[in-house]
Amino acid sequence: MKIDKHTKYILGACLGVLLFGLGFKSGEYSALSSPLIKQDFSLYQDVWTTLSQKYVDQKKIVPKQMMYDSIKGMVSSVGDPYTFFLTPEENKNTKDDLGGKFEGIGAQLGLKDNKIVVIAPIKDSPAASAGILSGDIITAVDGVSTEKWTLPQAVSKIRGKGGTTVKLALLRSGKSLTMAIKRGEIKVPTIELSYKNKAAILKLSRFGDDTNSEWDKAVEIIAQKWGLPAGRQKIKGMVLDLRDNPGGYLQSAVYLASEFLPADVVIVKQVSIGKVDELYKSDRTGKLVGIPLSILINEGSASASEIVAGALSDYKKATLVGKKSFGKGSVQEAVDLKDGAGLHVTIAKWILPKGRWINKIGVKPDIEIDNKKNEGNTLEEKDDLQLAKAITIVIK
Repeated sequence: MKIDKHTKYILGACLGVLLFGLGFKSGEYSALSSPLIKQDFSLYQDVWTTLSQKYVDQKKIVPKQMMYDSIKGMVSSVGDPYTFFLTPEENKNTKDDLGGKFEGIGAQLGLKDNKIVVIAPIKDSPAASAGILSGDIITAVDGVSTEKWTLPQAVSKIRGKGGTTVKLALLRSGKSLTMAIKRGEIKVPTIELSYKNKAAILKLSRFGDDTNSEWDKAVEIIAQKWGLPAGRQKIKGMVLDLRDNPGGYLQSAVYLASEFLPADVVIVKQVSIGKVDELYKSDRTGKLVGIPLSILINEGSASASEIVAGALSDYKKATLVGKKSFGKGSVQEAVDLKDGAGLHVTIAKWILPKGRWINKIGVKPDIEIDNKKNEGNTLEEKDDLQLAKAITIVIK
């Protein structure tokens, strides 16, 4: 999942370690005297001083950028693509993602085998209009290779002011291609509710800031239509569409899954080294317990989406339809640092109720169906075989 909404500030010492070599008072960061930190940082200080004094092109000595890049290097040394440092701009962009409004091309990105991969283009976005597909590997941005890039680096380079253009080099099914895409303002609705053949169809685009409140409103409507006496029901079941949903807040995944379960049922287990396992349970008896439910997933369904789909599948509360999901089973903590910078650090892995860890494996659907999109990367409702099957399951 892209971010889990934790508020623990436990990693500020990492920033303090490097700032000490840049002239900050060590007393401002008491963790420097911690017995856990035994490294001698005089080498870092020597390199900083020598480079600052002797490099031939002094215009390229930009202290703040040097500081940010050195922190990025330190964090990336652990070799985890989901643990990374964010500059203030990158941190803001990440939060804007979950807020649902930003400027860019409108593509959800992920990391797979240390490559920048398109999880899904956002509906009606410049990326979707240009023909970007789920699974496209972005190999270069404006002529610069993405090798060894972190997700925030990719986002910051691709995102930009509306009306400007970014050139992407892509690898698709082994073939190289390039696309010039004009950026625009991206508005991402969390929830879209529609009906077909006496089925409520709820499309969820992400697990973001407003998801829980929007979910409550939609569920209230669905519950009223489904909860009528027999023979008067306006809907017979529900389809939860999590296709191309890249995830978001862990807590939102737990909240949404709780809607279909009795209270105090384990939805996901968080496993960390040296800590007691943390169980996330349903926090209420849901309003839709017992509703016939099918869940649509595909290769663009990641993280929080996989928790909801996997947990409800484990409890036999839903039939999964579509394609195997993305496969991200780790938990990140988002830490806000000085001057608006941030740090995302992998703190645990999450396990589904029946013990499955789906990292790099994904959640397999009960019924596997592929949709064939046309050359314009569009899928018309009449050609949506996955949705048609999901509806059939819940109204039979």
